[in-house]
Amino acid sequence: MSGPRVGDCPIVPPDNVSPPDSGALIKPLKRLLRPLVRLAVLSGITFPVLAELLRGLFVEVALNDVLKDPGAKTDSRISLLTGIYRKEIHRLRQEESLEEGVPEVVTTGSQIIGRWLGSPAYTDKAGRPRDLPRQRPAGGGISFETLVESVTTDIRPRAVLDDFISHRLVTLEAGGFVRLNGAAFIPAQGRAEQLYFFARNLHDHAAAAVANIITRSGPVFLDSSVHYDRLDTETATRLEAFAQEAGQRVLLEVNRVALDMTEPEQEAARGRALRRVNFGIYLYSCDDTPAGENNT
Repeated sequence: MSGPRVGDCPIVPPDNVSPPDSGALIKPLKRLLRPLVRLAVLSGITFPVLAELLRGLFVEVALNDVLKDPGAKTDSRISLLTGIYRKEIHRLRQEESLEEGVPEVVTTGSQIIGRWLGSPAYTDKAGRPRDLPRQRPAGGGISFETLVESVTTDIRPRAVLDDFISHRLVTLEAGGFVRLNGAAFIPAQGRAEQLYFFARNLHDHAAAAVANIITRSGPVFLDSSVHYDRLDTETATRLEAFAQEAGQRVLLEVNRVALDMTEPEQEAARGRALRRVNFGIYLYSCDDTPAGENNT
């Protein structure tokens, strides 16, 4: 069971771990898994398929995240930790892990849109993305071409434009200008990048929450929310709209600050130990139950 594991970081040192009692974890774990099981059932993933996936994941986590001493990584020790038979563990250790590659559209398209939303050269005084000339002006200046080329020279700007148009991320306006649509904020349903961000963002949120729970010295990541129950429909709708706008405003501001911080550092960072930062905001609303709890 080899191969890279994208996104898993050694967040908490082994000597600073204090996990909760297993019995106390069962109920919250059931609620956490419910929407993922719903997605699996709706997508045609049966229990035997998911069980095999979990079996392999239990072995992988025991090997890579729990057992740090190479001498302790025996089939017997893994069996004791996971409850999986040694014969199954031996089989799983011989198999290759599924590689979690990043779709090219994520590494290029998202960077282009991020720069369009956050770079002062491509936004107006109010911070809104400018309509860009499709081609580089004769006298110089910004354009959709210069935007793409500021991120990558491996893909032709026309190819990027055609892809963005086909997925309704941009529209061509009068005079040959390219306008960024609101849809650029949300990956198209079912596309590779939506599923990639689904896995990455839920993984990172869960990883932050788990680190806060198991770290003996106290919380290490931001993980907070504002929640109100028993709201009437009108109030809930107004609060959702305000939260949606406020969240988008914060994300855009963090994106601008990140661009300003990182652009001068790109070349200097080559060859250095690097880290990644993922900051997100979520909003959820559903019908309340008499007890103020829900299982959706």
